[in-house]
Amino acid sequence: MRAVRTRSGSLTSLREGNRKRVIDALRARGVASRADLARITGLSRSTISTIVGDLVEAGLAGERDGQASDSDGEVHAGRPPVMVSLNSSAGVALGVDFGHRHLRVAVSDLSHSVLAETWRELDVDHSASHGLDAAADFVAQVLEEAGADRGRVIGVGMGLPAPIDRSSGMVQDASILPGWVGVDAAAEASRRLGMPVEVENDANLGALAELVWGAGKGRSEVAYIKVSTGIGAGLLSGGRLQGGAGGTAGEIGHTLVAEGGPVCRCGNRGCLETLASTRAIAGHMSASRGEEISTRRLLELCAAGDAAAQRLIGDAGRAIGIAVANLCNLLNPECVIVGGDLSAAGDVLLEPLRTVVRRNAIPSAVESLEIVPGVLGERAELLGALALVMHESDRFYASRLESEAG
Repeated sequence: MRAVRTRSGSLTSLREGNRKRVIDALRARGVASRADLARITGLSRSTISTIVGDLVEAGLAGERDGQASDSDGEVHAGRPPVMVSLNSSAGVALGVDFGHRHLRVAVSDLSHSVLAETWRELDVDHSASHGLDAAADFVAQVLEEAGADRGRVIGVGMGLPAPIDRSSGMVQDASILPGWVGVDAAAEASRRLGMPVEVENDANLGALAELVWGAGKGRSEVAYIKVSTGIGAGLLSGGRLQGGAGGTAGEIGHTLVAEGGPVCRCGNRGCLETLASTRAIAGHMSASRGEEISTRRLLELCAAGDAAAQRLIGDAGRAIGIAVANLCNLLNPECVIVGGDLSAAGDVLLEPLRTVVRRNAIPSAVESLEIVPGVLGERAELLGALALVMHESDRFYASRLESEAG
């Protein structure tokens, strides 16, 4: 009996793997014939026909007549093949972005067009229940605004500003999101929404968004550095997010850059966050001016040429550069994308960062490296949550196919 179950499980995994390859190919190509799909995936034409038939029957893909062409796109005479594409109208994706001080929610169709979006300031850190309730209200709001029925939602991508344990789905660090410790965020959100939810660290979502829409488009080895209230890195290798064994990969804000420096909320001294986060910089600026300085005001002063603001942001760039140089020596990315609130300072932040990286990283790690600003701004993590649904669409589609079969 055990052998039968094992064989059954293996066949199920094989079918899921094959379906994922077909969906990935369609997502990358947009439109493809069955012959194209067989060539791209290496699967037999009969397997392709079965998978495409299942997707079409479930309303997740569509077919239309096309033109016969070779792999270089040259059109040939003959009977035109039937072309297959994912059906953008077959469903919608939801994205939920929790920052330390905000909540954003959006809905998009399957071609990544945002249909409705909303946000509000919110203290997310101290109450998971309050944050999830607010997210549920926002989901109802954006679905109504988009005219989308709940039954069309194929999945929800949700971002949190903390490392997420891969096995339990829970926030790993009480010092970062104290109100979320012990909460299975995906399960709780799914219970409130009645929809499948995938949870990811916010920096990882920023990386995914820049890969799909922004400065990382067309690249595969990317490090995304989010510099905001906290500092985190989203790492992409082979175009795939790298979370590490337990989901903690990328916590660059807690790397040591100043031994004996200020005490960090994680309990260590001299972490990058204590020197270069917007919280730290705005705190120093507030002390020097004798008034409360917000991140927005700090950036306004920097843009206006304020010497103190530019010095503090430049110092932050140098501190971040030390951590990024170490990251480049270890992972050798082709591109480092700097995003988050502080990236709006532009070259005031980036030039000292680049200088320190090139001075401290080994030459082979930086000879072809580009360090560029993100292009998606404050919406990066929200767009990344939407992209996560597409990135994991094979899993969401599998759930949809099972419900159709049932």
